[in-house]
Amino acid sequence: MSEASRDRTRLVGLAIGLLFVLMAGRGGFLALSDAPSNAAVYPVAASLETRADIVDRHGELLATSVVSWSLWANPSLIWDGADAARQLAGVLPDLSEADLGARLSDPDRKFVWVKRGLTPRQREHVVALGLEGLDFREEARRAYPRGVLAGQVLGFTNVDGKGIAGIELAHDEALQGGGDPVRLTLDIGAQAALEAELATAAMDYDMKGGAAILMDTRSGEIRGMASWPPFDPNRASDTPADDPARTNRAISAVYELGSIFKPFTIAAALEVGAITPEDRFQVGQPLLIQGRRISDTHWFARDANVWKILSESSNIGTVQVNYALGTQRQQQFLERAGLTRRAPIDLPGSAAPLMPERFDEVTAATVSYGHGISVTPLAFLLAFSAFGNDGLMIAPVLVEAGADAGDIAAPAPVRLFSEETTHLVTQMMRDTVLQGTARRADVAGYRVAGKTGTAEKPIAGGYAKDRNVSSFAAVFPADSPQYALIVTLDEPKAIEDGTMTAAVNAAPVAGRIIERVAPLLEVDPRFEDLRPATAPPQALSQNRSEL
Repeated sequence: MSEASRDRTRLVGLAIGLLFVLMAGRGGFLALSDAPSNAAVYPVAASLETRADIVDRHGELLATSVVSWSLWANPSLIWDGADAARQLAGVLPDLSEADLGARLSDPDRKFVWVKRGLTPRQREHVVALGLEGLDFREEARRAYPRGVLAGQVLGFTNVDGKGIAGIELAHDEALQGGGDPVRLTLDIGAQAALEAELATAAMDYDMKGGAAILMDTRSGEIRGMASWPPFDPNRASDTPADDPARTNRAISAVYELGSIFKPFTIAAALEVGAITPEDRFQVGQPLLIQGRRISDTHWFARDANVWKILSESSNIGTVQVNYALGTQRQQQFLERAGLTRRAPIDLPGSAAPLMPERFDEVTAATVSYGHGISVTPLAFLLAFSAFGNDGLMIAPVLVEAGADAGDIAAPAPVRLFSEETTHLVTQMMRDTVLQGTARRADVAGYRVAGKTGTAEKPIAGGYAKDRNVSSFAAVFPADSPQYALIVTLDEPKAIEDGTMTAAVNAAPVAGRIIERVAPLLEVDPRFEDLRPATAPPQALSQNRSEL
């Protein structure tokens, strides 16, 4: 080989060597400048690894954190952003190809999120594409292993692990701190029963929505709180903000609940001595109050005692009982029972009631049987639970006392009625189930005492004849109550003979719930005849507390 050839070979080798040096230097520069550890380039997401679990009263898991992957990209390393976006959208169809293409085509950007919280299968599909400039960050995401069970109660978090709704929001600080699980008072067996029966009611009655709450009358602990339509917190990001499934109707929807208010009116009047159990009232003819005609849904007698007024759900009789009580004492009772304010509950979204603008003679009359005042199912149940606790109303408890409870003392119980009044009206409601409008709520062995309520929904200029809210409220077992239940169905459709009353929908739904949950709650069944006397007992003693 000539000297000239050797020189040319040396020059070519030198050039190739310089090229490799330049390439290595450029690669090192990019690796250093685009490293995810650079906080200016790669923002650090909030860590979810320490977020505590949420469990039911038995320790059954309701919410936890699991490992997931989040996909990010460095557009400066991507040759064709539009093509990369097209391929990514092919395996991640919820991505906007146009938006992602624009962001991946900006060479001045060093970091963009592509998608947070990928599943293992999605991650495999992305890896298989073999695209340059993509990488994954291992994170944790919130998971709800029981799907829709207690979905509205649990709530959900955003991608950075911040509580957005439900318990996740109400106890966000404690959950972020990790440590022991947040333990709810819910019983997953009872919760599942409430949700299953609401789902069945939705199929049977094609209803707009519904709610059911089960409460321990002695401790205030909520054993079940269900809302229909159901909500899956695992799919919160896919659920539109205006989707009705997001609403916890048990605490966030207000309704005129109708005749389930009648036990309150009768108990309040008995308590202050305005009436006695033996008093009889004319119920054969409608009442006319300031031009408003008040009638009953059916004729049953010319006159009736208080027992019959309640069991037959007489509006005419209840209004006359309320006359004896008086408007001032009626308003005092509503205030004392908490029906004029939001229900206190350890959840965001408790709705305020809709109160009458003024309490005139007509308003006082209609409120006595549950029209003209709108409250949440929870607010009503809290007051109604006093019938299951010797007349004492207990504040609700949804989260068991723990490290995050602090030194906050529980509110003192409020006495709504004396024990004597409470037991008498509970007997009347037991009679309503055995012989009155609530017969379809009776469950063998569990002595249900309760009241039906059917209220036409208010519309502009009056009430809709074809749109009802049907409810049933109960305590059981009647002879020694331990639990209170309310079932509310929003716009159930007519069945059987065209009726839409609570007697044919809400009452049987409540009966099926009690039949399922009573054994879970270890309520002992008793099958002897505990039918109350058809004649009212002797008058209450005159030692009644003033409201």
